[in-house]
Amino acid sequence: MTESTHKIALVTGGAGGIGSAICKKLAETGYSVIITYNSNAEKAENLLKILRGDNHAIFHAPTTDAAKLNDLAAFIEEKYGKLDILVNNAGITTPVPHDDLDGLSDDWIDKIMQTNVRGTFAMIRACKNLLNTEGGLVVNISSVAAITGIGSNVAYCASKAAVDSMTRSLARALAPKIRVVSVSPGWVLGEYAKSVDPAYLKMQEDLTPLSRLATPEDVANTVYAVATYLTFTTGSIIPVDGGRPLR
Repeated sequence: MTESTHKIALVTGGAGGIGSAICKKLAETGYSVIITYNSNAEKAENLLKILRGDNHAIFHAPTTDAAKLNDLAAFIEEKYGKLDILVNNAGITTPVPHDDLDGLSDDWIDKIMQTNVRGTFAMIRACKNLLNTEGGLVVNISSVAAITGIGSNVAYCASKAAVDSMTRSLARALAPKIRVVSVSPGWVLGEYAKSVDPAYLKMQEDLTPLSRLATPEDVANTVYAVATYLTFTTGSIIPVDGGRPLR
């Protein structure tokens, strides 16, 4: 085990492709990991079984349900007594061409904003007192879409730009005890990418200066680096995009 032994991490949407890689990385390096899920109980339970180490947990806590988030905070307080890292990984989207304004329904705009923006804020709000010790850390999983305006739909891009703005605002507001950082991937070869036309993914790869797309492990390693090595960093947006905005 590393110096991270006995530290506690919460990963929202932890059963997904990126989330599970983050959970595995943190568990491998000595963290006790709490995996939250919305509808993927079976995946969360299967992930829990294979995490290295012990004292991990899963908890049903949709980020849009404030009462559930309060229950989650109470559970963490009772079982662990504190929280060292909150990784806001839960998010949703749906593919809609940017010029198809009618195709992006009000319902989808609301769902994306409620989950990606309000849910991120609500989770931080619920966990603030648990994190409010020297060295507390919030990592918000953002996206290169926040700066390029290129992504699955217009609302998704806007939601990630809002997350980055929130990162800066809360880094200022919660300093010096709690750091807040965004980790901002480009295209990631995770769960969502499996539903995308391979030719489109190849085009994105060709447009990336480092000539490949990110893996979930790239994102997980960056989260770990923020927690362990970049300890004088807050309010920053850290890209994991292979230089994609350069083209």
